[in-house]
Amino acid sequence: MITLLERKIAFRYLFSKKKDGFINIISTFSFLGITLGVAVLIVVMSVMNGFRSELINKINGFNPHLKVFSYENSIDLNKLKNKNIKALSDNFFLSNSGEAVIVHNSYTKGIILRGYLKDDFKKLNVISNDKFIGSKSISYNHISIGKELSFILNADIGDKISIISPSSIMSIAGNLPKQKSFIIDSIFESEINEFNQNIAFLNLNDLEDFFDFEKKNRYLEVFLKDPKDIEEKKKIFQKVFKDRLINSWADLNQSLFSALKVERNVMFIILSLIILIAAFNIISGLTILIKNKTKEIAILKTLGLSNRSIKKTFFLTGLTIGFFATISGIILGILISLNIEKLRIFLSTVFNLEIFPSDIYFLDKLPSEINTISILIVFIISLIISAIASYLPAMRISKMNTFRALRYE
Repeated sequence: MITLLERKIAFRYLFSKKKDGFINIISTFSFLGITLGVAVLIVVMSVMNGFRSELINKINGFNPHLKVFSYENSIDLNKLKNKNIKALSDNFFLSNSGEAVIVHNSYTKGIILRGYLKDDFKKLNVISNDKFIGSKSISYNHISIGKELSFILNADIGDKISIISPSSIMSIAGNLPKQKSFIIDSIFESEINEFNQNIAFLNLNDLEDFFDFEKKNRYLEVFLKDPKDIEEKKKIFQKVFKDRLINSWADLNQSLFSALKVERNVMFIILSLIILIAAFNIISGLTILIKNKTKEIAILKTLGLSNRSIKKTFFLTGLTIGFFATISGIILGILISLNIEKLRIFLSTVFNLEIFPSDIYFLDKLPSEINTISILIVFIISLIISAIASYLPAMRISKMNTFRALRYE
């Protein structure tokens, strides 16, 4: 418990006289260092959280949240009537896929073909967005390609392209690659260039005929009402489809999100060092303050103030700097995070630089997501560092000799 006297002395030392101006300068640098360290940490964490969320939303807007694979037997669709399944999703599409080479004029490109039934195709998120061009129905001998792929092939809606399968067919001349022509019926835009370049859609029956797939090998794509807590929802599906392999969007993109998680954690540790370095100013400032106040400390001791009380006084002085600097840093960090896109546009305009290229980061604007738990963690860590930095110099008071301090006074 800190007494009123201890608080008064602590705040008295926070605002030293003119002769102790150097100590005020150190205290100011300590305050600014911790404030900026906390602010930068919050901004970086908010941007990385926002980037992760935006990337997840874009991936989940194009890919299914869960895939239920078949083995030797086709998937029993009656199991979708299970009440636990119906509570999680009402969007289920049968699909299949295969790899092929697409050819138009002198341009070729390896792609992944996905097949959907006619009625299911128009329900996909990427088809229902405003950037989709062409027919929202996928008919026989027709194909839907991505915007980037249309640029690569120099092809447009109505053009005829050829698809070559890696499997071969027997002919008089021997084994030849299987080839079939399709008419481009539509062009989609997924907002992720990798998908736009490498994926195309066919009618499911067309795809199965082209690759000689059997209908029993179709897999089930599941789009959940809420893709969060994917592992828990995957377990519910696994209980219903006990004999099937089920992959989630997290499984299929595990390496990407693991890399993002590691990068976020490393950035947190590195930026926390800014707060740690700023905390050394608290140690310096308190050490000099204790040295300058040796006579006053000795007088306080002779008046009956205990070592413990004096320690608490100087500890409170340093902790107060750390506390208010942390609060200021959190406010500054939140304000910057909320206006990060405006700040990016301003800096891009002033310095004529593209700070956040959309073709590299898959996003049109700099995302930011303020996470309460992250802010709380930053607040606690900053306070702990400030507390340790304040405690270390305060411990020196117990070694002070009162007699020597007053001997020459």
